[in-house]
Amino acid sequence: MSLLIDSAAQPARWSLTVSPEVDASLREYLGTQGMKKGDLSRFVEEAVRWRLFDQTVEAIRSRLEGEDDAALQALIDDALDAVRHP
Repeated sequence: MSLLIDSAAQPARWSLTVSPEVDASLREYLGTQGMKKGDLSRFVEEAVRWRLFDQTVEAIRSRLEGEDDAALQALIDDALDAVRHP
């Protein structure tokens, strides 16, 4: 699934609730990295992107579990060929 995002659009605002332990740990970590208040949003956005990517990869692995390696390689080769030679 791919969503087209208007880069000129205003950022979405979220209201999040986390445990006091996570809050303290994250703020301490950001502080040790020299990050400021606005960096919390960037940190959360990056974490969400990584989690979405990880879950997508796991879903694909689950779907392909038990498939023949040669058949999977043929699919990969066909996809690469289609991209390289449109």
